Amino acid sequence: MDRNNQILMLSEKETFLVRVMLQKTREAGIECEFAQWSIDVINARISGCGLVVLYMDENDRPKSDVIQFLVDKMTDEGIQMIIVGERLAVDDVCSAIPTDLIYKIFFRPINNAEYVETVKDLFRKIDMGEYRKSILIVDDDPSYLNLVRDWLKGTYKVYMANSGLQAIKMLGKNKVDLILLDNEMPVTTGPMVLEMLRSDDETKDIPVMFLTGKGDKESVMAVLALRPEGYFLKNIRREELLENLKEYFILHK
Repeated sequence: MDRNNQILMLSEKETFLVRVMLQKTREAGIECEFAQWSIDVINARISGCGLVVLYMDENDRPKSDVIQFLVDKMTDEGIQMIIVGERLAVDDVCSAIPTDLIYKIFFRPINNAEYVETVKDLFRKIDMGEYRKSILIVDDDPSYLNLVRDWLKGTYKVYMANSGLQAIKMLGKNKVDLILLDNEMPVTTGPMVLEMLRSDDETKDIPVMFLTGKGDKESVMAVLALRPEGYFLKNIRREELLENLKEYFILHK
């Protein structure tokens, strides 16, 4: 099973009720691992999980440093959270966690059937790419367009356009988090597309990074003069591109 379809369940201790939730989850075909709310333990097990379940027995709750660590890791990894507990404990913890990271709240006593269906619904959305960052690739070369799409599609929700005008049309129907724009397209060039994007209130704030085949100083300076978020040479390796995009989204979260 894809590790993004795994759950990390956190609690102070593995009580009978926690074991029941773990069993019900596993019976539904979903991998679920228990861990105490320790920063070291969480750090060793959280990477790649699609969901964290924070279970608070009665009035137990994790310390503020654990919550902050969770928030940072979930934000960086694109992980959602389900919170289970008594109302006072839940309200207290929720005040320290951004609402966009909280998928659902369950107050005790929990309905396990409803909980399992909620988890299944979340993982369906994850599989459809709903919680991935979205990137539009614009390039007139179909081979390069498909190459970059294949590189990114496992990590990001990817849209493609083979011309500047097609990109503008697509952005009228879809919102994206970043545009990778070919600088040397015919007819409507990359700089022309960027100018059109920045002149429209609906698209002016979408970050743009140029794709360019020219790495000489004069060409690079001409690209940077347009003040994009950055640029990539087209001979960049897959691993380097993915790492740079990951760093960009972490810095601009």
